[in-house]
Amino acid sequence: MERSVIARLRAIFPFVLAMATIVAASNYLVQFPFAHFGLKDVLTWGAFTYPVAFLINDLTNRRLGVKAARLTVYAGFVLAVVISVWLATPRIAIASGTAFLCAQLLDTQVFNGLRRRAWWQAPFVSTMFGSVLDTVLFFGIAFSARFAFLDAMTGMEDGSLGFPVPYFGGEAPLWVSLAFGDFCVKILIGLVMLVPYGVLMSWLVPGRVEIGKA
Repeated sequence: MERSVIARLRAIFPFVLAMATIVAASNYLVQFPFAHFGLKDVLTWGAFTYPVAFLINDLTNRRLGVKAARLTVYAGFVLAVVISVWLATPRIAIASGTAFLCAQLLDTQVFNGLRRRAWWQAPFVSTMFGSVLDTVLFFGIAFSARFAFLDAMTGMEDGSLGFPVPYFGGEAPLWVSLAFGDFCVKILIGLVMLVPYGVLMSWLVPGRVEIGKA
């Protein structure tokens, strides 16, 4: 019994570590606009790293099962929030934790429901659903003026990005523009991530340490 538990923890640990690293790095990078090609009001550097979290979740789900994927999400959530408080601000850590937990659990559920379909459907569709939820929750909480009270509660300067910027011929709050750009990049990288996922398909058959089905 004890050996079985140790084997399961060893199987999950690399995924948890990778998940926490990606999320913490993304929470740090989201504070910096992508100041190239005139996209500083549309993208942050975090948009390029965070989608990898969905790949890690899907790899865990395919390899070890849905229960292991959920455990990885919970553990990654705790580690990422703790690290993010240090790397970013408490408000961003709260926004990230909320968005991460909800989006990754949705990704896990959708993936599990589609796991017997064509190899690409489960990772792609689950990433799409998760990305929508993650983008709305993260940018809304982290940068919408409605959540400025989170900065006040933690003694931080208001980090809201509610001032207007040009947006499709009109104007929109900067956080909305950034959220849209972030979502577009997530979709693009989600498609790119199908390549390593497909390459790893032979390794992704459920392992002997698969942790439950539900």
